[in-house]
Amino acid sequence: MRDHKGPAETNQLLNNQGAPLPSDETALWRGDTGTLHDLSRRTLLRLLKGPYLSGAKQTQLWSALLADERAIRSRLHDLFLDLVIDRDDELAFVRKVQTDEIDIPTPLRNESLTFIETAMLLTLRQMLLANSSERRVIVGKEEIYEQLQVYNEGDTATFERNLNSAWGRMENRYRVLHSAGDDRVEISPIVKFLIDPDRVRELTNTYLTLDTGQQADTGEAR
Repeated sequence: MRDHKGPAETNQLLNNQGAPLPSDETALWRGDTGTLHDLSRRTLLRLLKGPYLSGAKQTQLWSALLADERAIRSRLHDLFLDLVIDRDDELAFVRKVQTDEIDIPTPLRNESLTFIETAMLLTLRQMLLANSSERRVIVGKEEIYEQLQVYNEGDTATFERNLNSAWGRMENRYRVLHSAGDDRVEISPIVKFLIDPDRVRELTNTYLTLDTGQQADTGEAR
């Protein structure tokens, strides 16, 4: 019977460039030239599918990531992608390599956010950072909706539909909201990574300008 080794042991055979060589220990089917252990491949695939890998929810993949981090990071670099790991919150995701040394192609499809989706994401990020000392940040749906009312331009029915659509994407597509019962949700720590700080400042200034302009039109004070 073949003695299968763990992720950290399977990549010790290297070629003269330091890259792992395929072996009987990593081959999963006839003709397989892959060099990653089975779980490490599944981890790599999970990272590529996105939006992120959660150690709390995908414990086996998280363990494989930590055991085979160097090899997985190397595979991602082959695709101009960087691996970001938050060991405290046990979260990992991939993003385009950031460097001025060469022109980096865009390897991932960019997500297009609507105005209200972006505003909701910024609101969630602000709430998360404001309560960074808490182990879990749990908020109410109505609390979020109320904060976003400043962007309601008068068509309440349409605005409510847009809010509900954005909320659904936060829960299901981006997986940054997790049900905590009674219309309350836990904000995932991944929110703080989804928009880089420079972009946050740019968007926040834009929204503050819009917010101030709308309040001036209606005579409302902050």
